[in-house]
Amino acid sequence: MDMHQPGAAALTRGRILIEDVVKTYPTEGAAVMAVDHCSLEIEAGEICMIVGPSGCGKTTLLNAIAGFHAITSGRIVMDGETLCSAEKPKAEPGPDRIVVFQNGALFPWKNNLENVIFGPVMQGKLARKQAIDKGRAMMADAGLAGVERNYPGEVSSGMRRRVEIVRALMNDPKALLLDEPYRALDSLTKSVMHEALLEIYYKNKVTIFFITHDLEEAIFLGHKVAIMTTRPCRPKKVLTVDIAHPRDYSVLTTKRFRELIEETSEAVHEEALKAFQAGEREG
Repeated sequence: MDMHQPGAAALTRGRILIEDVVKTYPTEGAAVMAVDHCSLEIEAGEICMIVGPSGCGKTTLLNAIAGFHAITSGRIVMDGETLCSAEKPKAEPGPDRIVVFQNGALFPWKNNLENVIFGPVMQGKLARKQAIDKGRAMMADAGLAGVERNYPGEVSSGMRRRVEIVRALMNDPKALLLDEPYRALDSLTKSVMHEALLEIYYKNKVTIFFITHDLEEAIFLGHKVAIMTTRPCRPKKVLTVDIAHPRDYSVLTTKRFRELIEETSEAVHEEALKAFQAGEREG
């Protein structure tokens, strides 16, 4: 993995090992398997992109890492500590793993800075003055200087996404778990947000587990891209993106980027077709 951002040598925390994980849901009939013997290694400080059809089990896997859902068997380990296993099916949620949801979760009655500092102040990790100073600095690094006193409804959707990511990073997590954070954005805003996320990432030592449907987004952002099968979810193909960081949008016009798209498009298309056909049969 090639990471040329500042402080790369210090990225020693946030390694996630997903080992033979199975998740089944009980139903009135036969149990439904959402995740099928899934194994994946995510190195400390790596951006791992998870690509797969809707309903394939990607979010179930993220929720297991976060501690929102139990697993049936296998185990998930972070930095050598078992988060969950057959003996302890549900991980304890914690500030070391912060989720940024697709639909957003900012408090509309608090201004952007108050949203950013809420977690560490409430948890007693930082005094309010310390949190304000840190929050202002991190917002400035994320291109949010000048909107600290604005409320979420007074800024663009792209800015709200940045505020959410800064709020997550204020807790100094080992891993950010992003569930299609840019799905609702238009293509122009999304392209700006991709570069903004990378700028934030280069200034913070954090592992990123990022779910998306967008193959170009995955290859542009990721060190690693795991293409998942339609339900039940498991890796069909794991690609190492051998394009050096730091990256900007000039990467999209390079020969290697197009080669990587071609190399993975067939696998993505196959699983999307299977999901579509399964949906037709279910309907």
